Amino acid sequence: MQGNPKLIETLNALLADELAAINQYIVHAEMCEDWGYGKLHKSFEQRAIQEMRHAEQLIGRILFLGGTPIVSELNNIHIGKDVPKQVENDRAAEERAIKAYNDAIALAGEVGDHATRDILVNILKDEDRHMDELEELLDQIEQMTLPIFLTTKVD
Repeated sequence: MQGNPKLIETLNALLADELAAINQYIVHAEMCEDWGYGKLHKSFEQRAIQEMRHAEQLIGRILFLGGTPIVSELNNIHIGKDVPKQVENDRAAEERAIKAYNDAIALAGEVGDHATRDILVNILKDEDRHMDELEELLDQIEQMTLPIFLTTKVD
């Protein structure tokens, strides 16, 4: 099947976002593991795995539409030097992803590709959940103070 070229280009842009997110979450996960924050390590690692699944879905859809997945391009990665900066960087990345997915969903609807639209809607739901989880962590840091928050993240 030959898909809409603009939609395929948009799917590749989303793929670049997902590939960057995978790397950012993995680095943050490993930094937290190194610092002894096992619970944060696990949550960041799980989020990276979910982003890998998103990338897999996007690659599959690009191929189905007759496009070529571009996996050699990543968007900027922002590594935080401490836990609050990591969470804030991840929240900002999710905010950009949510906007990009909403725009892509609108484009898929405009070009009449409702199957792609459905895939994007499902990914968007995950991104919304990620945003909620990250905002929850930021609220906890603010309400508990950072030292107390961090004591709750040690295995």
